[in-house]
Amino acid sequence: MTRRERLMRTLRGEAVDRPPVCFYEINGLDERPDDPDPFNIYADQSWGPLIDLAREKTDRIVMRGVAFDGVLPDPVGDLAETESFERDGSRFRVQRVRAGGRTLTARARRDRDVNTDWTEEHLLKGEEDLEAFLALPPPAFRGAPDPAPVLAAEAALGGTGIVMIDTPDPLCLAALLFSMQDYLAAALTRPDLFHRLLDRFAAVILPQTEAAAAALPGRLWRIYGPEFAAAPYLPPSLFREYVCRHVAPMIRAIQKHGGYARIHAHGRLHGILDDIAAMGPDGLDPIEPPPQGDVELRYVRERYGKDLVLFGNLELSDIETLPPDRFAEKVRRALDEGTAGAGRGFVLMPSACPIGRRLSPAALRNYEVMVEMTEGAG
Repeated sequence: MTRRERLMRTLRGEAVDRPPVCFYEINGLDERPDDPDPFNIYADQSWGPLIDLAREKTDRIVMRGVAFDGVLPDPVGDLAETESFERDGSRFRVQRVRAGGRTLTARARRDRDVNTDWTEEHLLKGEEDLEAFLALPPPAFRGAPDPAPVLAAEAALGGTGIVMIDTPDPLCLAALLFSMQDYLAAALTRPDLFHRLLDRFAAVILPQTEAAAAALPGRLWRIYGPEFAAAPYLPPSLFREYVCRHVAPMIRAIQKHGGYARIHAHGRLHGILDDIAAMGPDGLDPIEPPPQGDVELRYVRERYGKDLVLFGNLELSDIETLPPDRFAEKVRRALDEGTAGAGRGFVLMPSACPIGRRLSPAALRNYEVMVEMTEGAG
């Protein structure tokens, strides 16, 4: 059974020789150790063995967006004046949007030794900024999807894995315009304005999803953003309003063309699992164990595993901090609970990947443990 066959059979709920194992973002295709960019952390030789392990041994799920002649997933790309520069070993991007008599500003920073972008200033800083933003001309869906990046990745993978199409939901685009405190204030106290903001993004995301699903049928998708409406941030009633209302149509559009929709949500799931299941997705990740999450994998498998492929249940913090023998206990429990009883399928996977320039020998060994124990679980 090839790795691609193993993953596709898992998505369809068919029998496999062993559970797939995936390193999430680390896939052995996108990491380029020879890239001379000083911000490329994978140029450090400590990453080489893990990149090779991902390429040679894991069931590779490579994430790709689908490009359009449009404005999303950058919700202000067509509206903003953008300035990029380097200072003191960091890269900065500043976006300025003129809205009425206001200038809305967002600022992000990337450091050389950390593979992430830090938001130093959010575009919307309160209700008045939100109202000004909503007064701007709304984005419009236009153009056709470009399937080339997905097809190229699939050709490179061959039988070693699959491509997963990656998309935000409207809530993700809306929430990231604010700091967390300002987002919660808007979502809780001005649902009228917040619904208008979500509708603004949904009017583009849904037709984009429909067009991409038609152009690239039968693929796995990841929809990210629902966690912004999970506990402890918002109550389940607002999860239904802010997530289900917009994500359920995205799921239907993907499935209409034979695709598989996976919901991505970190943290506490117990209060929203019924609502997630009611939308009819095909998968769920990363199902974090307590204390990061609030449900055990066995609970999710017993109650929802008939219809959902379950991905994850390993914490990045455990990969980075636990000695191999203790980490092996976590892997064994995830494999046992993820495959217990009848269920559609399980993919062993961490919740994220390290973002520092140097990968520790202990973390590398724990990744090796994931592969060794999964290969022995057939």
